[in-house]
Amino acid sequence: MDDVWRVISQWQLAGHEELELLCRMVLACFMGYVIGYERMNREKSAGMRTHSIVCLGAALIMIVSKYGFEDIPDFDASRVAAQIVSGVGFLGAGIIFVRNNTVSGLTTAAGIWTTAGVGMAIGAGAYFIGISAGILVVVTQVILHKATFFTAEPVRGFMKLQTDDYDGLMPELTDQLAQEKIRMLRLKVHKEKAQGEAKLEMELLYPARYDRSQLVARWAKDARVKGISG
Repeated sequence: MDDVWRVISQWQLAGHEELELLCRMVLACFMGYVIGYERMNREKSAGMRTHSIVCLGAALIMIVSKYGFEDIPDFDASRVAAQIVSGVGFLGAGIIFVRNNTVSGLTTAAGIWTTAGVGMAIGAGAYFIGISAGILVVVTQVILHKATFFTAEPVRGFMKLQTDDYDGLMPELTDQLAQEKIRMLRLKVHKEKAQGEAKLEMELLYPARYDRSQLVARWAKDARVKGISG
């Protein structure tokens, strides 16, 4: 009879442990949802579902890594969990896009990587650290998005221009770029002798918070400009 009660007690203890681990996964999924909700409001490519699943998956793998090999002597609990960092990094790389030397999706990819860290902390039982880190991610995203003077950076961009008066237009364009503190990083000129026209392809570095449409609108009104985009 004592053996029966011992088995029942062990089952009850195991049940409580399983319930606690389940609560960790639910909490991790919720924290991922909170982080993803902020990203969804910014209309980013990765939203609530992606962040929830990433955070849940990180917590699950952390639990398996920590408790799934207890029957193996001298097991290393960090070996499986360590693969989360590289695995989520690969996932985040798919969100980053480079178009015309402009990088987009980098913040979202970093957020997914950090969300995985939140899931790992909660899966390991470090509730305070995991929840605090999740809240910090959301607060950082919200504050730095609104307070743009903290995060304003120069922006790269391209401008293409077609003109029939290259020699007269180019000095004026160069002077305006210098006055507005716009750096010309690269310039390609294609001249067509038959028509007397020149096509300019410029890679520019605009100051922080500069409205590029103003530059395009200014030169679109010039009679010497036959076409412009940027």
